[in-house]
Amino acid sequence: MFKIDLNSDLGESFGNYQIGMDEEILKYISSANIACGWHGGDPMVMDKTVAMGKKYNIGIGAHPGFFDLMGFGRRNISASPEEVKNYVKYQLGALMAFAVSHGEKIQHVKVHGAMYNMAAKDKEFSDAIAQAIYDIDKDIILLGLANSEMIESGKKIGLKTANEVFADRAYNPDGTLVSRNKEGAVIHDADFAIARVIKMVKTGRVTAINGEEISIKADSVCVHGDNPKALDFVRKIREELEKEGITITAISDFIK
Repeated sequence: MFKIDLNSDLGESFGNYQIGMDEEILKYISSANIACGWHGGDPMVMDKTVAMGKKYNIGIGAHPGFFDLMGFGRRNISASPEEVKNYVKYQLGALMAFAVSHGEKIQHVKVHGAMYNMAAKDKEFSDAIAQAIYDIDKDIILLGLANSEMIESGKKIGLKTANEVFADRAYNPDGTLVSRNKEGAVIHDADFAIARVIKMVKTGRVTAINGEEISIKADSVCVHGDNPKALDFVRKIREELEKEGITITAISDFIK
């Protein structure tokens, strides 16, 4: 039987700025990556999102990134591995406080945006992220780009790891994501995206942007939910996966 986690980046609203459709998305996913206040989110939003995650029995994850509210954490920032390690510790600790106050545990950590893309290729960055998690709680799962340096760093230090794939993003032949600045980086055809996900889960293969077939491991699928069309997509991808006999469940249910 095939099992897959559906995750989404949530809790990214802050102050008077409303981003995403969090509660609607929570009805269809199995794990939530909750912003920790640096690229998005704030204490009120973090508390509310953790509470909603508990309500819908969702795996709660920390979603730390660079301190870059203006750039939504998507701009590369020059930082040492030691700084990155402490950035992750700081934000993980903040979300953990809210989780504990609601009687919940942190299931996983998935870093955000530029930090995610940099760590996928940079061994020192990925080692720093894995070390930060390990130092705080060895049972927390590291959710990272499939087959990337993040997964290798997590395994090396002794963390449980989960390979993440993307329904709506194109892949380079080396398994990294195509830059959002390039044409074709984001897939807008929902049916095509869903067919790709089913193929990744069942065959462990995906077609790269140059047409090459590459190997990929899929434990968790990232689905975005920041507009009404995305909500329809999340609903549809869950329906289609279940039609294929694929069980939707939080990563902690099958990553041991």
